[in-house]
Amino acid sequence: MTAGSTSSSGPPGVVSEAAERRLAHMTALERPSPAKRMLLIANPHASTMSDRLRHLVVYALQGRYAVEAVDTQRRGHAIDLCRDAAADGFDVVVAFGGDGTVNEAANGLAGSRTALTPLPGGSNNVFAKMLGIPNDVVDATEQLLGAADRWDPHPVDLGRANGRWFTFAAGMGLDASVVARVDSRPERKARFGAWYFAGAAVATFLRRYVVGPPRLELEVGGETVRGVSVFLQNGVPYTYFNARPVNLVEGASLTSGDLAGVILTRARPYDVPTVAFRALSGAARIARHRGVAAFAGARQVTVRSTDGRPVPVQVDGDHIGDETEAQFALAPGALRVVS
Repeated sequence: MTAGSTSSSGPPGVVSEAAERRLAHMTALERPSPAKRMLLIANPHASTMSDRLRHLVVYALQGRYAVEAVDTQRRGHAIDLCRDAAADGFDVVVAFGGDGTVNEAANGLAGSRTALTPLPGGSNNVFAKMLGIPNDVVDATEQLLGAADRWDPHPVDLGRANGRWFTFAAGMGLDASVVARVDSRPERKARFGAWYFAGAAVATFLRRYVVGPPRLELEVGGETVRGVSVFLQNGVPYTYFNARPVNLVEGASLTSGDLAGVILTRARPYDVPTVAFRALSGAARIARHRGVAAFAGARQVTVRSTDGRPVPVQVDGDHIGDETEAQFALAPGALRVVS
């Protein structure tokens, strides 16, 4: 844990005395006049969330913003809350949770003038890291308080998968199958984090992809490529393994105006360790793997199941359903963010 962490060796979400002192000290800052209107949406089931932590963060933010806070009650609730916040003219929505909460917030705010900022409360917080927001919630709160003096929301691109917006990554095939498996055991996800994802990835690949894998057809830029799994990115990295970035593609950023991706063209048992090594090493390029085809500069991508079997689709680490066809697209500058 870094200095100022909300937890030392205790359970996730437990607030250390040092963190409490730092949050309390932040409330001494003078609120600008007029203060920006902020809606803080918290996911009470996020892996590092607790009532005490949430209350301390809200109390600290009230020192610089006119804050209203609400907890999500169900899947998709944050989308509705953010649409209402945009219609009501809020300046910013804080998505306090993991990447699933952030994704829902982005879906509610896309195309509006209301900005989004993630406050890390999940186990990974990929989009927050991509925006340069600290993964420690106390450090992130302090950074957000400072943003009140240099208020400068800026646009970033959003991807779209069958009508669902995504902030950093999407996929059809293996990654979505893994997400569906992991989400079915939330207690293991919370306890083991990245290691549970890794184990689930290996087990899923060996069980569903080595024998009789899905048959997919990718259309991009006038070309067609066949394979078993497709991964797309709106920026880098694709995700993180604990603090280590996992890079699959080259060429995409949150402001590049296009998507990049790779398609796994085959499913052999030795492909998983060799592709994983390239993803984690930072030295070997995924695109040069013999079982991978890469693409970049895409604004529109179509992926179809050629054998008629529905294949799982995911956005930002959330399984959104099984489909026989997925349309992926990019909308430049569709979301305003504060970071």
